[in-house]
Parts: sequence; C-alpha cells; structure tokens
Amino acid sequence: MSSHSYPHLMSPGTIGSLQLDNRIVLPAMDMNVSEHGEIEQTEIDHYVARAAGGAGLIITGACAIAFPHGAASMKEPGLSDDKYIPGLRALADAVHAAGSKLCIQSTHHGKVARVDVANDRPVLAPNQPNYSYDMSALADSTPSELGRMGAATAGKPTVYQEMTAEDIAWLVSTWADAAERIAEAGCDAIEIHVAHGYILGVFLNQRDNQRTDEYGGPLVNRARLACEVIRAVKERVGDRLAVLVRVSGEEYGQEGGLSLEESVEASALFELAGADAIHVTGWGRNPFDNFTDGPLPNKVGAYVENAAEIKKHVSVPVIAVGRMLPDVAEKALAAGQIDFAAMGRQLLADPELPNKLRDGRADQVRPCINCYLCVAENFFDDTPFCAVNPALGNETLLPLRPASATKHVVVVGAGPGGLESARVLTERGHRVTVVDKSDRLGGTMWFSTMTTPDNERLLRWFKSEIKRLGIAVKLNTPADVETIRALRPDHVVVATGAVRPKPDFPGGDLPIVQTGDTLRALMLGTASADEAGPVLRTLGKLGRLSGLTKSPGFVRRVTKTFLPMGKDVVVIGGSLVGLELSEFLAERGRRVTLLHEQQQLGLPLAMPRRWTAVKDSIAHGVQIHRNVSIERITESGVEWTEGDQSFSAAADMVIYADGTTSAAPLAEELREAGFSVDVVGDAGEVNYIHGAIHSSWQVTTSL
Repeated sequence: MSSHSYPHLMSPGTIGSLQLDNRIVLPAMDMNVSEHGEIEQTEIDHYVARAAGGAGLIITGACAIAFPHGAASMKEPGLSDDKYIPGLRALADAVHAAGSKLCIQSTHHGKVARVDVANDRPVLAPNQPNYSYDMSALADSTPSELGRMGAATAGKPTVYQEMTAEDIAWLVSTWADAAERIAEAGCDAIEIHVAHGYILGVFLNQRDNQRTDEYGGPLVNRARLACEVIRAVKERVGDRLAVLVRVSGEEYGQEGGLSLEESVEASALFELAGADAIHVTGWGRNPFDNFTDGPLPNKVGAYVENAAEIKKHVSVPVIAVGRMLPDVAEKALAAGQIDFAAMGRQLLADPELPNKLRDGRADQVRPCINCYLCVAENFFDDTPFCAVNPALGNETLLPLRPASATKHVVVVGAGPGGLESARVLTERGHRVTVVDKSDRLGGTMWFSTMTTPDNERLLRWFKSEIKRLGIAVKLNTPADVETIRALRPDHVVVATGAVRPKPDFPGGDLPIVQTGDTLRALMLGTASADEAGPVLRTLGKLGRLSGLTKSPGFVRRVTKTFLPMGKDVVVIGGSLVGLELSEFLAERGRRVTLLHEQQQLGLPLAMPRRWTAVKDSIAHGVQIHRNVSIERITESGVEWTEGDQSFSAAADMVIYADGTTSAAPLAEELREAGFSVDVVGDAGEVNYIHGAIHSSWQVTTSL
C-alpha cells in the first residue's frame, strides 16, 4: 500500500440527483444479523462504522422485496411490509449522521431462495432448469460444513415454479412497493439486483432462460423483466431515490452464461429504462467451482475491463467492484474507465480506509488478505467475521479502551499474533518490547507469503505500524527466562507459534525429509548443517549473506527460474500448508505428489478458497492421494497404502506438512519463574493468521 494521494478516488461524484463526497462505495456484503426481516442495532453499527470511516455511499446487503418469500435467509432485511420502515429509517438516519448516503440493495433470490425451499414453497424461475452443477468440490467440505449448508434449506429438494404472466406482474409491482418503502424511510438510493443467479439475473442469461415468449430468446426479451422493474421503480419513486442496477459484466464457468457483449447491450437498455448508474460485477455460475471467479474474485481489479467496456456504451456512471484496491481504483478512475469503485472486503478489513486515504495515511490501511473467511459464512447463513479485523460484527470493540495503568509488556515472537499484540497494547498506552530469534519480522507469516502473496500486504502493514508506533523490536534475540528477566517486564505475551515436528513413521529422520520449520530456516538462511543438504544449504546461505530473502516478492520471482532442489517432491499432509505448498512447487516445475491421510484437503481454508486451491493444484499437475496410510520414507521416495493397494513415489525431497501442534514451553518456564504470562496465536491453539489476531485481541484488549 503506497502513501501517495488519491485525487480521483477522493473527489466528489454524482449518481442521479445524489451527491457523494467521494468515489468509494461499500457494496452489498450480507451480514445475516436481522431478525425475521427487522434491521437490528448490530447491522446499524456495522454500516455506521463504514459511513464514519468515510465511504461516500453505503449499499446494504441483499434485502428481500417479498420477505420471507424469495429470501435467501430469515436474517435478511425485509422490504415487503410497512413494519420494516422504522428499521430502515433508523439505519438511514444513523448513516446520514455519520456523514454518508444509504442505498438499499433490493432483490428476489428466485431459484436460490433458500427460505422458500425450507418452507416447501416452489422457487420462482424463468423455466425448469435443464442442467445440474458439478458438486465434486464438496468432497473437501467436512460433514459439519455440509450439515450447516443443508440446514439453510432444511435439507429439502428445490421445486421450481415457471413464472406466469401473473407472477411477473406481481414481481414488478412488489418491487415498486419495496422502492416506495425505501423512499419513505428516507434512504437515498435503491440498487436493483440483476446478477448472481437471482431472479432478474437468471432471466437475463440464455443458459437459465429458455422461454419462448416475450421474456425469452433474444437479449432484448431476456432483459425485458429487469427493464420493467426499473421503469416501475423509477415511476414510483421518481427522483426521491437514485436507481442503481447491478449486472454481471460476464458470467463464468458454464456455456451459455451472460457474455460481455450481452451485458453491454443490457446495460444500455437499463439506462433507457431509468437506471442512474450501472454497478458491474461478475458471477461464477457454479458456486462450488467458480466462486472465486465471481461474485468474490481472486484477481485484483477483476472486473475493471468489463466495466470500462460498458462505460463506453452508457452515459450514466459506472461502478466497478471486484478487489478494487485503492491504487487500482485510482488508476481506473484517472483513465476514465469507471466512475466509482466498490470496495467490499477491503472495507470489512478496515472501515477507516477512505479517511486514511483522504488524510495521506494509506500505509495505515489494514489490508484484506483475500482469505474468504468472511464470505464463507454466507454458505452457512451465518454472520461474517474477518481474519484481520476482530471488530467486524462487533463494532463496540472500537475505539480501543485506554489502559487503566501503563505496563511494560514483552512480546515474544514477531509473527502475526505477536505483532498484533504489540500494536494493540501500544495503541492502548502500554510500553512494548518485541523479541524474536529470527532476523526479520513476520515469523511463519513471512514464509506463508511464498505461497500466499496476499499475506505480504499484511506483513508490510505490520512493519509500517511497528515503525509508526515506535515499538521497540529486538531481533536475533532467542528468548529464555534470563533474557526476559533482563528486560524487567510487568507482563509477557508469548507468541512463539506452533511446533512442526518430523514424522514418527519409519524414515522420518532421513536427510531428505523437511518440515515447515526446517524449510523456513532454509529460506531465512538460519538452517544448521544438520537441517539441510548441501544444495538446499546454498539457498539458505544466499539468503543469509545477501539479505535478498527478506523480500518475499523477490523469492517468489527468483524461484520461478532458480530453485535448487530436485524435481520429485512428495508432500505429506494436505491441510492449508501442504496444499498451498504443493501448488507453489508444481507451479515451479516440480513433480509433486501430495499424500493426505484424511478425505478433506485444505483445512482450515475457507471453503471457496479451499475449493479453488484444490482445483488449481490439480491444474498445475499435483498428483493428489487421499485417505492414505504412510508406510515408510526411504532415501529415494515414499511408500503408502490406499485401502488394500500399495503405492510408491520417487522423491528428492519429502516435505512433512502435517502434525502441526500448539506448544508454549517458554510460557510455563516464565510462570514458574514468577512472571505474569499470556499465550496467543498458534502457541496456544493452531488457527493460523485469523486465530493469531483474534486471540491477541482477547488478551490485549483487557490487559
């Protein structure tokens, strides 16, 4: 994150008659905290935090125009009755008081209306679907996850109702009634959802819409229902509400999905019908296969090019969503490709992002690490949480309460748990000293940036915050009782991370076997002669002597052409680390065999990211074997069984990525020596970055 100014992003803008202070939009991110359609204070607090943080326009999560009919969740706000107006008004008043404008996203979920399925109601659709989705990715979802997903529909099958003329007339009038309530509540805008598999979106694409009447066939017919809704809403509310229309610039993963050419044509029709802005998103048609193509893309600036093409054909403002990081948004705005940038996960991670950009503090923006933990909760009809922002969904945690008495706190470990502990403690007024045996900040997170580049943004932010806050850091300092005693702390926070032992099956101690800890030592240049063979030791020495490996980006780049290790690698353990490391090595030309003793790969990655990681690993040539039993490691490979069959694979290196456990022996030693001690992060419980940060808050916000 750079710290330069963002003149285009922070300039005022107009949508219809609506004047906005800047070009930053919070897009719909479902919170799932309403009660039977009623907006609750938790939801108001969430949106107010983003409004106070400076977002020019706040768009709510999906609100059901016919609630509970056509709803995806009973925790979704309703628009179907006047009894919902007071909640909408309270939200609008609070957002206005915080300095922003409020847009209500309106929808009917159609064939994905889980509430209808659960209550034995047929779901509305253009016609009976003539296809089914590939569900094979669910093999990597646990029984608990499958149960939670099924609970949203009570485990019942979906029954479809092909919409009649009466159904269509009802839908149009119901949408207009919902818009009237939104206007009466004092809101500023309505967004009409024509994407993501909801009712207007499935009418728009030819794969879902097989009708032969005036609502099917050519694009102008498939867009007819959406245009009728837009016109009806515009006629009902006039200029009292700006009318935004959300459309997929493109649909992914299935032949016959909406193309960019069709989206351009549809957007022009929407403008003629009365749209004041076009909000360009994307949709991966199979959520179990394409979710990270859309609506929540992996790619930074994923839909900018599509939005730019649509902008050429409409005269109303165009909003682009899809990992619109500030620098990406500023560049697109400056080039005239878009008019507004919607930042969803970025504003969940840091609601103060707009204010920080405005004030020249871009380096203080806490970055989203693209982990999908927030959006994965929607699969379970649950409230999202954020790996890097524990206040998401509990905004009352902020502002941080000043400490009642200043203490000197020593934090042992400079990984995410230790750095977040140091940051929060310092913000609360304590004096903090961080000690770490390594020569750099980041701990295991530094190593994780090799396979997960988004983690590097978080590492850079931590470095910037440590410098801004003036936190004392002692690197190359192994911690023991005497080291800590010499620092004379009032309290100690132990954040030394997990333990990654070598395997205990035959051959586990052979020189070709590496663990996460020994690999990290090699990459950091701190491996001993016993931990590395001569070739790998060369890379370790290069890192130690030149300091080049202090740049994760450099290592990622150079290892694509120079990786001094053999061609055949066996990775044992297919959880988060093993799966991502397998893909990393395969992408660099290694023949990788991944052996996993269980069924589900990629745990505890959030489901959408997990599904994509498995798919990408296979695409890169990783040979995956599940439910295996390791027999032995030899000097040239690994032998295992699957059921009654025996297998083997050649290996120049075996990476044991399993057996990660929490352990904090230093904490016990310090307690026995009389110190006051807390343990955070993987040293207490292995939950990776999100566990490290959340556990640090549990300790540091009350110390």
